[in-house]
Amino acid sequence: MNHWDRIEAFTEVVRLGTFSAAARHLNVSASHISRLVVKLEQQLGTQLLYRTTRKIRLTDAGRLYYEHCKHLFEGFREAESAINDLQSSPRGVLKITAGYTFGERYIAPLINAFMLLHPQLEVRLHLTNRRVDLIEEGYDLAIRIGPMEDSSLIARRLWTREEMVVASPAYLAEQGVPLTLMDLSRHQCLIGSRDRWLFLDQGTRREMRVQGRLHANSGIVLLDAALKGMGLVQLPAYYIAEYLEKGELVPVLQDFAFKDSAIWVVYPQHRHLSSKVRMFIDFLVEEIEQSHGI
Repeated sequence: MNHWDRIEAFTEVVRLGTFSAAARHLNVSASHISRLVVKLEQQLGTQLLYRTTRKIRLTDAGRLYYEHCKHLFEGFREAESAINDLQSSPRGVLKITAGYTFGERYIAPLINAFMLLHPQLEVRLHLTNRRVDLIEEGYDLAIRIGPMEDSSLIARRLWTREEMVVASPAYLAEQGVPLTLMDLSRHQCLIGSRDRWLFLDQGTRREMRVQGRLHANSGIVLLDAALKGMGLVQLPAYYIAEYLEKGELVPVLQDFAFKDSAIWVVYPQHRHLSSKVRMFIDFLVEEIEQSHGI
């Protein structure tokens, strides 16, 4: 297609709203922009813009033409940005959100290590157990745990996570060891943000509603209660590994352990992923692979 300058002039006039704004953006005169648009209309054999002394308005043909053309120039800009990113180190502000405990224990140290490698980068880390709307609240990425529910986000698996039910030896000696999922109904269960625990029953995912006196949206609080003999708790294996090794906690219902949960890094869909996001995600994956996960 010939005369890209005419198409660019037209799309910038529509995007910016006036001939003068388009002229400033393209560093030419307003009269030059006007001539280019007129030549484009002559080339196409149709009027694209209604012109008044105060504003412009698209004709039906102009609206249709603009919808097709704007994607071309957006693609050009993204292509240039992608090339520039390949040649530069991450800079600017990277906004990340993660859950409290997991973010503090595992994600924050990796963020700090990444920042040491890239001193021009700033990071805003927000720890919350609330499900953040990345697009609405302006975050670049999130670390999320469990099944992925939002199909509008791109997700990359970081870790596979096993959910384990454990209790202290003292609790089990006093209350007995549960042998079936139905046995949970007669036990004190230490409950997190959901009152349903995940299990794998003969290859099928199963959720069991549990009950107990303590509810808390903090794994550390629930872990402390379990260590004090207050009940059963379901937590990720990485949370409790050291206490299992010391014998301070004992696993139960291992035949039903749910091993198909995961930890994900998620981010909004973009045709071009900025270098700061792309490089941080690659760094996370590489560090986790080298440490053989959590």
